[in-house]
Amino acid sequence: MEPRAPCPVAIPSTERKFHVLVGVTGSVAALKLPLLVSKLLDIPGMWKHRSDPVLHIDLRRWADLMLVAPLDANTLGKVASGICDNLLTCVIRAWDLSKPLLFCPAMNTAMWEHPLTARQVGQLKAFGYMEIPCVSKKLVCGDQGLGAMAEVEAIVDKVKEVLSQRGGI
Repeated sequence: MEPRAPCPVAIPSTERKFHVLVGVTGSVAALKLPLLVSKLLDIPGMWKHRSDPVLHIDLRRWADLMLVAPLDANTLGKVASGICDNLLTCVIRAWDLSKPLLFCPAMNTAMWEHPLTARQVGQLKAFGYMEIPCVSKKLVCGDQGLGAMAEVEAIVDKVKEVLSQRGGI
């Protein structure tokens, strides 16, 4: 039998660092969050350093290029509006605009043809993001028309092209 690492509960609290994930919803009681967090930080062994990693910032620093494939209508709308309510949209919102971000729209034809979609795609392009256009084909729902994500080969070719322009390949 191989030796096992000690159970975190068995480690004295002065040596152990606690990780508490606080989930917050839209209740008016969220007003109490600053007080709650400040009291939680008083617990010995809790996080107290600003140098601890922040995942969406670490990811944006790590990547040389970001590819969002597929980009659904919901996330397209969020990104175009500046909503960042999940890891993906937070990374996009924090994205270093000197680095390329490519996106591949994919949605039902009726959604693609909605006037909001053209506005939202235009907004992403105004940010400097590059669209890899959707294609026309028979969709999973049975509809025929634009909205399918570009073919994998076309996406890979575009990534290679952008990286080679930046001296990455």
